[in-house]
Amino acid sequence: MTEHPLRDANHFSERYGMNPPHSEVVLAQPHVQPGKVLDLGCGSGRNALYLASRGFEVTALDVNPAALETLRAIVAQERLSNIDVREYDMHEARIGGNYDFIVCTVTLMFLQSERVADVIADMQRSTRSGGYNLIVAAMSTDQHPCPVGFPSTLGEGQLREAYAGWQLLKYNEDLGTLHNGVPLQFATMLAQKPV
Repeated sequence: MTEHPLRDANHFSERYGMNPPHSEVVLAQPHVQPGKVLDLGCGSGRNALYLASRGFEVTALDVNPAALETLRAIVAQERLSNIDVREYDMHEARIGGNYDFIVCTVTLMFLQSERVADVIADMQRSTRSGGYNLIVAAMSTDQHPCPVGFPSTLGEGQLREAYAGWQLLKYNEDLGTLHNGVPLQFATMLAQKPV
């Protein structure tokens, strides 16, 4: 692994005015050792930068060229050699590769609903045996209908069912809030692929 100085979880958010890494990415660290990680739907890189500073070899994919340019500028300024930034449309569901850890936080809701199952299956195929997937995704249930018009939301138990046969290290369907304070139910999962 590439050696980089260990940075506080808030280093990049404080220095570049971005959101801090997702709390679930930080909480996953005791379970997931540095290796090859894919940040799927990376945006401007809050998770990718944090993971790179922790010694992971990061591939950061997103469809938004402006967000990727922001990330590339930060990577250059921070002299991080262990982040590969690429433009990629998640709808393709053709990641390829063999990753130790795939992170997909608060992005599935922006996909066309009919593509979500294929994207999840592609994540699973692209994870090595014993590797991990971390997903945080918006839900809409009878008890807590989604108040935002996202193209896609998960139903009750849907994410758990998609990961049948994987070891669920964490799974919940709790209420939370978006960055703008809107209350929303989220499915949160850290799962390990069988060896």
